[in-house]
Parts: sequence; C-alpha cells; structure tokens
Amino acid sequence: MRCELKKALEGMTPPLLMNALKSKFGSYGFSGNYSTWEEAKASSEGYDSGSILDKVKEALLKVKNGQAVYERDSVLFDEIEYSWPLLAALLWISSRHDNRLNLVDFGGSLGSSYFQNRHFLNHLQAFQWSVVEQKHFVECGRENFEDEHLKFYFDLDGCAEVKEAKVILFLSVIQYIEDPFKLLETVVNRGFQYIIFDRTPFLEQGQSRIAVQRVSAKINKASYPLWIFNFDEFIDFFIQHGYEVVAHFNSAQTTITAVPEFKGCIFKRSI
Repeated sequence: MRCELKKALEGMTPPLLMNALKSKFGSYGFSGNYSTWEEAKASSEGYDSGSILDKVKEALLKVKNGQAVYERDSVLFDEIEYSWPLLAALLWISSRHDNRLNLVDFGGSLGSSYFQNRHFLNHLQAFQWSVVEQKHFVECGRENFEDEHLKFYFDLDGCAEVKEAKVILFLSVIQYIEDPFKLLETVVNRGFQYIIFDRTPFLEQGQSRIAVQRVSAKINKASYPLWIFNFDEFIDFFIQHGYEVVAHFNSAQTTITAVPEFKGCIFKRSI
C-alpha cells in the first residue's frame, strides 16, 4: 500500500498533494491550543482500546507468521519502513556494551518495533526487548507474541525487577501522556544510560501546547489529546538532568499538516 501511494503522489504540486492525501486517508491531523489536558479531552471523541488491540493483534500475527512484512498502528505495509537513526543508535549502543542490548520499549504495543528491527539485532550476543504497556496489551502480548527476546510487563517496576535495562525507548508515545515530564522525571531518576525518542511532535518556536489529534477513519477513527513540545525546552530538560544530546533527526512520519515537525532524539547520561 505504501509503495502504491508513493507512486501515485510523485510529481504532484503541494495543493494537489494535500487533496490526494485527504482523499486517500480522510480528514485528519492536529488542531487546537488547549489550556488543560481535560479541556482537550472534552473536545475529543476518544477511542475504542479493545478495537485497537484486536486490529493490532490481527495485523501483527500476520507479520509474526510470515504472512505480511511490516505493521504500524494496525496497518500492514508491503515493505518495512525503517527508522535508520533509531536502528543505528541501537547498534551503536550494543557495540559499546559487548554486543549486548537490553532495552525497555515504553508503550510499545504488541512489539511492533521489535518485529520491525529484529533482523538487524538477532546476531547480538545478548538481546532483550521488554515492552511496558497497558494490562490488556500485556496479557495479549504474553499469550501471542513473547519469545526468547521479546517480553511484556505492566509497568517499569515490574520490568526492573526482571531486567536491568540500559536503554528506554519512547516511539510515538510521550506526547500522549497527560503529564509527560512527571514520567520523564521517573525515567531519569532510574538512571537509564540512554533515552531515545522517535516520531515525537515538536515546534521550533512558541510554547509547548496541548492539541487534539484526529486519526483517519481508514486506520481507526478516533481523536485524543496530545502534547506538541517546544524543541529547545524538551532538550533542556534532559541536559538539566545530566544527559547529553548524542543526535537528533527528522522522523519518517507522514502528516497532511506543516506543523508539528516530527523528530527523534538520542540522549546519553553524561554524569
């Protein structure tokens, strides 16, 4: 599907491109500048978490069983869309630690990113991918997707009891947390050596704001609050907590809006 859409859109001018995307996926995107999370939530329709779980499970089982190549947000693609900066970071970290990788994928669904990247990581001397998720995702993951490398946990405490991970990932996750910096305080206080973000929305100017995201009905009709972060403020938070910026990069994220800009960041503890 991805390749077909890419071919269809090649050579289009910006207005035609916008119309083509709207025709393909419907009207969706980001809107509003709300003073509180509750205010944004009141302007959202919410989502059916059970329906989302069923769709992700069905799609990812096809990937696991070799019937499909790649899944993201319950949508199947005919080729894997890698985040090469993320993969490079994971291999770089592994090379610094005797070809061993132990990470926490916070909000990692049923292991979508694990299945996306495992081909490049299976050769490592030791490789553990631990997903922290909501209860119904963890139960489904344990029943259908766990293997020697992929495990599921209800929270960071439960995960820490079993594995001493050096890396934590937030892949299109932190923006959907009501109080993101409270969670990040917990993360930095746990002493993770590396913290990696990808597909996170940022503004180059202006204060961080709360908006509403509307998802295409062709994926899963829903709307919910999210944060759009001021990039400099986000970076400064980690610097003030003893981390250095290894790199930041543009994410492979498609939207029909000019803002926000989706980026990834790689942080390393410096103290």
